[in-house]
Amino acid sequence: MGIYRRIPAYARRLSTAEEMRSFDRRATEDFGIPSLDLMERAGRHVFETVMKVLSPVEGRRVAVIAGKGNNGGDGFVAARYLHEAGIGTTVILLARPESVMGDAARNLERLYNAGIRVEVPESGAEIARELKNCSLVVDAILGTGLRGDVSGIAADAIQAINSSGRMVVAVDIPSGIDANTGRVWGICVNAHYTVTFALPKIGLIMYPGAMHTGEIIVADIGIPHQLYEEAGVELVGADAAGALLPARPPDAHKDTFGTVVVLAGAAGYTGAAALSSEAVLRAGAGISILATPTSLQPVMSIKLTEVITRGLPETDTQTISSAALPLALELCKKASAVVLGCGLGTHADTCRFVSGFMPLAEVPVVLDADGLNCIAGNSSILEGKHCNLVITPHPGEMGRLLGITANDVQSDRIAAALEASKRFNCVTVLKGARTLIADNSGRVYVNPTGNSGLATAGTGDVLAGTIGGLISQGLRPVDAAVCGAYVHGLAGDIAAAKIGPVGMLAGDVLRSIPSALAELHGTRG
Repeated sequence: MGIYRRIPAYARRLSTAEEMRSFDRRATEDFGIPSLDLMERAGRHVFETVMKVLSPVEGRRVAVIAGKGNNGGDGFVAARYLHEAGIGTTVILLARPESVMGDAARNLERLYNAGIRVEVPESGAEIARELKNCSLVVDAILGTGLRGDVSGIAADAIQAINSSGRMVVAVDIPSGIDANTGRVWGICVNAHYTVTFALPKIGLIMYPGAMHTGEIIVADIGIPHQLYEEAGVELVGADAAGALLPARPPDAHKDTFGTVVVLAGAAGYTGAAALSSEAVLRAGAGISILATPTSLQPVMSIKLTEVITRGLPETDTQTISSAALPLALELCKKASAVVLGCGLGTHADTCRFVSGFMPLAEVPVVLDADGLNCIAGNSSILEGKHCNLVITPHPGEMGRLLGITANDVQSDRIAAALEASKRFNCVTVLKGARTLIADNSGRVYVNPTGNSGLATAGTGDVLAGTIGGLISQGLRPVDAAVCGAYVHGLAGDIAAAKIGPVGMLAGDVLRSIPSALAELHGTRG
């Protein structure tokens, strides 16, 4: 959760490399800000960070390793300021000087004029020898334009940096990380600090890139803030999530907060049904009704003292059968929202139930787990006119829905979430480290809460129930998804703080939801 606290409120939007290039260009063309001034301010911010990290600076030396592009140009500016401050500074240029162009070339010329040593190494061994004499390394090698595996002298330089044991400050983004996805292109710099300009790049926040950034420092270099509204990805803060929480009027009764019907459970998977239906109540809904196979209802009635249970016709393997469709639809007429799929099983007749239910549902549906698996081979049923829909897949389920692999999903999680929301006209909650929420307008929200303790069976069922419970209280599906993901992750953080993430159970997250909600309510003032 602490990641958003390091980022100022104006910079909660996250940019792609292409968006940032557009913002740079328009700052110059539309607002009259010289591009050379933007580079100067960027380099100055890097210099200021280095000075803080080095303090005290007496006797310290800095190596600035630079490529030939604008990222290198930012490094040249930082090197000039370091030299002027009396810091022993060496610039290691990974290109022939004559190949440096534009604003970067003008700042390289300033280095020569100031008498700053500029080395052009032939090998990684030369770079490694230079770094032995330094206290800190500035990574200004590749920047945000990288598309393809790092190779040649750049790869050698990154290896030398990572092996040096020196403190590392990265310029804009650690070299080797894809700015748009967080993918590592073969090798990347392991930074202790990353000074990023204007807005954080998506790749700094998404894994695996997020593991290599160190502390993120957002530097305002003077690009007009109104341009940032065009960035399509947003990092959710506690203030934003708290503002979405539904009101709790003092004269409320249980009907005020809605009813959620949970269609869930199968033999061997009663826990999923229990967790999701109880999470509905923990999230603040007034009534939770669990509709489950008839033979399992007695078990669920004992297991869940606060949840109403109903039995549905079942298959010979104790899963909900297609014969349950009329009864389920009748039951859902009383509901404010439906949660469908937790521990449901994928019996062929159960899949027929799901396929029949979805086009006829008249209230918002949270479709999770086996609900998604049941329609994976027939996902076109989601493409027509239907109720407000929230899908909550993990990468494997997402891959089955889109007809790609889980690895394909993970290689560009934002693209996958947007594709699902567009194709199915729904809100997509793509679970995982940095859970994503995308809607069919093209907006994407990145959830910063949660920890590795959530990587255990049942936590997804808790998330589905939480979102359903928030919808029942009047939130739009997209707002319920954004708020629900934040609350769910925060509950995991609270539980982990008490007992540690190893061995944490879904039930620990479930019981921490009220504490998470109380903390968020506190952000509302």
